[in-house]
Amino acid sequence: MSYDHYIAICKPLHYATLLGSRACAQMAAAAWDSGFLHAVLHTANTFSLPLCQGYTLDQFFCEIPKILKLSCSESFLRVVGLIIVSVCLSFGCFVFIVVSYVEIFRALLRIPSEHGRHKAFSTCLPHLAFISLFISRGVFAYLKPPSLFSPSLDLMIAVLYLGLPPAANPLIYSMRNQELKDVVRKLIGYMLLHH
Repeated sequence: MSYDHYIAICKPLHYATLLGSRACAQMAAAAWDSGFLHAVLHTANTFSLPLCQGYTLDQFFCEIPKILKLSCSESFLRVVGLIIVSVCLSFGCFVFIVVSYVEIFRALLRIPSEHGRHKAFSTCLPHLAFISLFISRGVFAYLKPPSLFSPSLDLMIAVLYLGLPPAANPLIYSMRNQELKDVVRKLIGYMLLHH
């Protein structure tokens, strides 16, 4: 999505040639391949772990850190290997998004009209909101200090981590609709006046 915005804003005359069906198929294949590789590594690691502390997780899905707590083997090298692969994939995607948006913002600052800048920026805003929401929840879920450990908090974070993006996605991407913006403004105004 960030590459699409980059091409649309920074190289609009080359959009059809740079983002043709072949380029889109290659990007989709790269995303699917990296996701599949990541999933296979995690699955192979999980099924090879001997579990000696029971088979019950306090989650509704199998998360790797929770499964590692049930393992009775010393799995330090496995954990480090999976963390390195995960960080490389995540960091690569994050750097790609940041570089794309830095170039987009540089191009936006060169647009002479205020209306043109606003219109171009409004196409990027839903994607930035979604990415920020996704990254902030992931950071909190996986990098929170151990002092905040609580099974109920972990379960709530997992529900938000899995449920919030699909629920918020239609709302975030429909915020460009003027009628929806007007309804949200009225709703917020109504809520503020009656509290």
